[in-house]
Amino acid sequence: MTITMPTTTVEGIQLTVTPFRPDAVIGTMGLPTLLQLVPSPKAEEDKRALKYASGALRRHAEVRGLVQRMLKATQKGRNVTSYASYIATGVSGGHGAAWSTPPITLWLDGQPGAVSAELITGSGIRTITVLPGSPVVAIDGETQVAAWHELYDNPERFGTTYEKLGSVRLPFELYFGLGVEDARQIFYDRNVEGVPVAKNLAMSMDQRDIGTQLAHRIAESVKVEHDGKVVPFGKLVQARKRQLTKADPELVTLSALRVLVITALHGRGGLGLSSATLHAEDLPDGVSGDSAERCLLPLLSAVVSRLYPHFVARTAVSAPAVLAGIGIAVHQATGWATSGQPLSEDDLFALLDSVRWEREAAYWDGVAASANAQGTLNFGGGAKDSGGRVADALLYPDSEHGRKIRGW
Repeated sequence: MTITMPTTTVEGIQLTVTPFRPDAVIGTMGLPTLLQLVPSPKAEEDKRALKYASGALRRHAEVRGLVQRMLKATQKGRNVTSYASYIATGVSGGHGAAWSTPPITLWLDGQPGAVSAELITGSGIRTITVLPGSPVVAIDGETQVAAWHELYDNPERFGTTYEKLGSVRLPFELYFGLGVEDARQIFYDRNVEGVPVAKNLAMSMDQRDIGTQLAHRIAESVKVEHDGKVVPFGKLVQARKRQLTKADPELVTLSALRVLVITALHGRGGLGLSSATLHAEDLPDGVSGDSAERCLLPLLSAVVSRLYPHFVARTAVSAPAVLAGIGIAVHQATGWATSGQPLSEDDLFALLDSVRWEREAAYWDGVAASANAQGTLNFGGGAKDSGGRVADALLYPDSEHGRKIRGW
């Protein structure tokens, strides 16, 4: 007696997908499936471990090397642990709904082992099977893949659990049947063709950043009369662009307002922090988030209100370098400045009231801006380059720059 063998079935990892072109699909998968499908990039760069790895893993590392950058000793690699921590906090509910990771772009070196018929007629939804050992590489989102591996290797280290990670589903797109050259081109297009967001603009969108939080609160707390109506100053703050044009109705950018907050918090040290995320542990010694807000919200709101006519007149006051200098001066009135002459609020306003804010070379050339032969000012140097000079000019009226910006 003999046993009839089963009909041929293709074994492997099954994914439920929807095609968006003949050689590419989208879908979601569980985290364990992703980790099984795409090995840890960090592990594949460990030459000693790879020496004793399976042939399939060594083959995968070889294919990955054809289309991906190195993690080791790069900023990309240094970001993995902090990314894992961010993800763990999100998975555990620490970010609420305000967190996200982008879909991961995968490339299968070859063809799926099987593709099913449509699961629902007319929907395009079907399953594809990835054969065991078929190299699948993340050509975009690899840092995220590495972070998920690090997180899953030791969830307790990041304050989460396997149970929570097991419920995660990840969006992905998968390309297959493409040669190495095409996969490289997709990598290039995803990483180069898109315009990266400027760091300080990205910071101005980070709602967990203390500088951004305070900038928003100040903008909303100040009420001004504009075009015959009383509106929050926030209505006149441009949050989507780094620089204003003459045609923009807004009076200042959110990123520039954030620079004012950061330098008010840290003084001159804030110039180097303007493009860094600021969390509670980054506040000055002895200053809590609550105490910083109690001091700076009314103080900076008063500064903005006092300078509002100069914002409306589109003077030098809206330039990031000038706001940085003003913030450094405000720092001396906070009570936690550790150097320089302490200022009372009245002293601070007296210094600001004596300044000629007009955008004229006679006042600002060589301080916060540079003038061309026609006397047109360029404030392009930025807060880091010119903020310190502006602060010196504000705080020391009898100095060369102090007399200059006052027209003395």
